[in-house]
Amino acid sequence: MKDWKDYDFRSQIRRAATSPMFNIAEGFDRGTRAEFVDALYIAKDECGEVRAQLYLANDLRYIDISAFRNGLKLTDECSRLIQSFAQKMKGGSKHGTQFKHAPPPDRMREFLEQHASPGIVEKLYVAG
Repeated sequence: MKDWKDYDFRSQIRRAATSPMFNIAEGFDRGTRAEFVDALYIAKDECGEVRAQLYLANDLRYIDISAFRNGLKLTDECSRLIQSFAQKMKGGSKHGTQFKHAPPPDRMREFLEQHASPGIVEKLYVAG
């Protein structure tokens, strides 16, 4: 096995390996189930990219067979888990905490907090 001095290739694998996590986080923050599911499938695609890079790294003898097999096992498991999660998100009826209902802003309270005398808001909006 050669000493792995192809720093660009090594860097690309590292970026691709972290990309699924970032895609999932970004999709979760988008706010809709459909966008989240889309992001999950993009994350799954990134697992495939890492898998292809592992094949190339093995072919170039940058990694040994045990590292190659371990990497394949991890990418396959990651891909399977993401696929399963995406299927559950597509078919589930619960929206999860991402979709919790936020009450509309109380414009009157906002106005009073900016323009009314101190203490008036507390008197009008008694915690109950």
